[in-house]
Amino acid sequence: MVAAASSTPSSDHMRMLVKVARMYHERGVRQPEIAAHLNMSQPRISRLLKEAVDRGVVRTVVVPPEGVHAELEDALVERFGLRDAVVVEVEGAGIDVIPALAAATATYLDATLKGGDVIGVSSWSATLLESVKVMRAKTSSVAHEVVQIVGGSGSPEVQLHATRLTSRLAELTGARPVFAPSAALVGSSELRDLLSREPAMAEVMQAWSRLTLALLGIGSLAPSPLLRRSGNAITAQDQQQLEKLGAVGDVCARYFDADGNPVDAPFNDRLIGIEPERLHAVERRIAVAGGMDKVAAIRGAARGGWINILITDVEVARDLLND
Repeated sequence: MVAAASSTPSSDHMRMLVKVARMYHERGVRQPEIAAHLNMSQPRISRLLKEAVDRGVVRTVVVPPEGVHAELEDALVERFGLRDAVVVEVEGAGIDVIPALAAATATYLDATLKGGDVIGVSSWSATLLESVKVMRAKTSSVAHEVVQIVGGSGSPEVQLHATRLTSRLAELTGARPVFAPSAALVGSSELRDLLSREPAMAEVMQAWSRLTLALLGIGSLAPSPLLRRSGNAITAQDQQQLEKLGAVGDVCARYFDADGNPVDAPFNDRLIGIEPERLHAVERRIAVAGGMDKVAAIRGAARGGWINILITDVEVARDLLND
């Protein structure tokens, strides 16, 4: 009989344990062949192999291949209390990170989307736009709806990008697209309230309460070229005011400081987009952002709980952890 792992085994038993373990793990001999060779039953061989693991005779070591940064990912999860992290090997900086981040996002969504998800999507992220271009269509429906969570209209060129992002992601996941028929930033709080009561926009805002997943970009204080072209960018005066308030970045045009605390932006009452409270209530909040110019914004978003899953590049990950 195999000695219990908690007792002190005899040297003969340990010798047999090591013999079986080496035959199986080093020489690749299958269990039935080991049993025949040693004239033992196969169940006993299985018990010996399990005991070898329990006693530390056999230890499993995972060796990540080059370009896989599992330790950085684990450290980010622990440091910021994230649900998950994906760190991508990237050469270059700035917009050069977009293709690698987009590919990683497409792969992550392919592996983690589950049936019935209601996906909220931030319309003005160049990386998310690129992600849906490389994402594979699912053979069966894995989402119920894909919903814009920030106003979608603007200049015709960029509005087309936002519409394509929502409709293409819906097509790939077998979902119904829900478009936001309004600009993200309107002229007055009265206009915002009026547009919010319009049936089409009211339907979108109701859908925000059903979200199970949000796909988010993270913006730095300076508007991205895509956002600037959209007609939804903040003015230079507003940007100066945000700097005085200590803002470092935004998610869905909701600005926050270095610790992730919301700032009272002068245009908050003119925004048509998901409210911070409703966004924080979404189960999975996946941010896709990279490049050293966004480190402060990414750090603030992670600290403030705006996101709980981060897909970023290795240089940013290391800087976040060196803080």
